[in-house]
Amino acid sequence: MDTLMTVAELKNRMDSGARTVLLDVRWALGDPHGRAHFVEGHLPGAVFVDLATQLAGPADPDRGRHPLPPLEQFQQSARSWGIRNGDVVVAYDDSGNLAAARLWWMLRNSGFPGVSLLDGGLAGWSAAGYDVDSGEADAERGDVVLSDSAMPVIGAAEAATWSGRGLLLDARAGERYRGEIEPVDPRAGHIPGAISAPTTANLAADGRFLPAATLRERFTGLGVQPGLPTAVYCGSGVTAAHEIAALEIAGFPAALYPGSFSEWSNNADYPVVTGAAPEGGGSEDGTAAESSTP
Repeated sequence: MDTLMTVAELKNRMDSGARTVLLDVRWALGDPHGRAHFVEGHLPGAVFVDLATQLAGPADPDRGRHPLPPLEQFQQSARSWGIRNGDVVVAYDDSGNLAAARLWWMLRNSGFPGVSLLDGGLAGWSAAGYDVDSGEADAERGDVVLSDSAMPVIGAAEAATWSGRGLLLDARAGERYRGEIEPVDPRAGHIPGAISAPTTANLAADGRFLPAATLRERFTGLGVQPGLPTAVYCGSGVTAAHEIAALEIAGFPAALYPGSFSEWSNNADYPVVTGAAPEGGGSEDGTAAESSTP
């Protein structure tokens, strides 16, 4: 199934009566009110997905702020959203799919191929003039059977040496990569050898993904090549999934580092560097050197 579904394609599916499971993943860093936003307005028939409790386990310094939940727990969540084997699932949010991509990746990783992201999300749907519903929404329980490990994944040990054999992309904002700010994790900076590739640069101003050719040009400019192992991390493994979706649109496979920088920066044995260069222009403990300040 294609990574993206357009608003027009989804509307046609819904008008035709084709079974479609719509999942609303309203979440943003620092905004715990996703369900309230969902209640205010969502796509007709959509079910709310709570990223913090259904797409992640409890925060753990050894595994990161949003560690992947156990398979059985995720399967029970997927069934509570009404997913059955063979369904078509469309996930969306109101932030350019930066949160919804986490669900897209997790379903794909669980051996469920029939999942797409709604390109443009809630804003794209509303801009097209289509109605939204309000209030709570429940789904008839599904019976989907999920598996595990269908998508490539790396851990901290592999991330430590990845730049020696491939390309490691940091999907966070550039200022966090450079170590100028760090709002949530214990050390500022980036994994040595990582390339700054903010995931927001995958999107046009209207929140839709850039065309495949444009994304391919972007990633090749960062050093991505066919056959070169590529892996992605972010702060806690959420927006890195968005980068993996963009890479897939561009024709490049990539692995996810689920623990990401929140796991890495909690381990004093792992070096953190600052500055704009992959190997850093600051100190090894994440304190910016004066000469590396942009």
